[in-house]
Amino acid sequence: MAQIQRAGHGEVGHTHSDVSGGWLRPAVFGAMDGLVTNIALVAGVGGGGAGTEVIVLSGVAGLVAGAFSMALGEYASVDTQNSAVRAEVAVERAELRDNPEAEQAELADMYVAMGLTRATAERVAAEVHADPELAVRVHVTQELGVDPDEQPSPWTAAVSSFLCFAVGALVPLAPFLLGLTSLVAGLLVGAVGLFLTGALVARWTTRPWWRNGLRQLGFGALAAGATFLVGSLVGVAAH
Repeated sequence: MAQIQRAGHGEVGHTHSDVSGGWLRPAVFGAMDGLVTNIALVAGVGGGGAGTEVIVLSGVAGLVAGAFSMALGEYASVDTQNSAVRAEVAVERAELRDNPEAEQAELADMYVAMGLTRATAERVAAEVHADPELAVRVHVTQELGVDPDEQPSPWTAAVSSFLCFAVGALVPLAPFLLGLTSLVAGLLVGAVGLFLTGALVARWTTRPWWRNGLRQLGFGALAAGATFLVGSLVGVAAH
C-alpha cells in the first residue's frame, strides 16, 4: 500500500509498493501454487493409503518439479511479454516517423478524452512530439497501458517463483520430515500455511487480512478434498 508523509497541508512525498509485476505477482503465485499443489498431493497420496515414505517422496518430487516448472514458465512468459512490448514500440516508432501529424492529432484526442480542453491537449501533444523518444514512450503508455522503460525482469520473476513455490510446497511436508506420520497433521499445517500466506498477501490489497486468509484456505481445502477423494477411490480399487 502507498505510504504517504505529510507536513501540515502539503504533501512531503509518498512511496508505492511494487505492483508492476516484477516480483510480487510471481512470488504470490509461486507460494500459493506450492502450498495448494503439495497439500493436494499429500491428501491424494495419503488418501490412497500410502505410507509416510511414499508421501514424502511424492511431496519432494512435486516440490522440485513444480518449482522448476513455475520458474521456467514465469521466465518464458515475462520474456515473451517484454518482447511483445519491444515489437509494439518499434511499430509506434515507425508510425511516428511516417505519420507524425496524424500521431500528434491522435495524442491530442487522447488528452481530450481524458478531460483536457482541446487547446491544452494540442499544446501538450505538440510539446511531447518535440522530443521523438518522449513521443514514443507517451504513445506506447497511452495506447498499450505499459511503460516501455519499466518492464519486469524475467530473471526476477523466475527466481521469485522458484523460491516461493519451494517454500510453500515444503510447508505440508514439514510434519512428515520431522518424524510425524499423521496425514491430518500435514493437512493442518498446510491449512495454517494457506491462511497465513493469504493474510500476508492482503497487505498489498484492500481486502481484510482475515477474509483473504479464509479465501486461500477455501481454495486449498477444495483442491485437497478433491484429490483425497480421488486417492481414496483409486486406493480402494487397487486393493
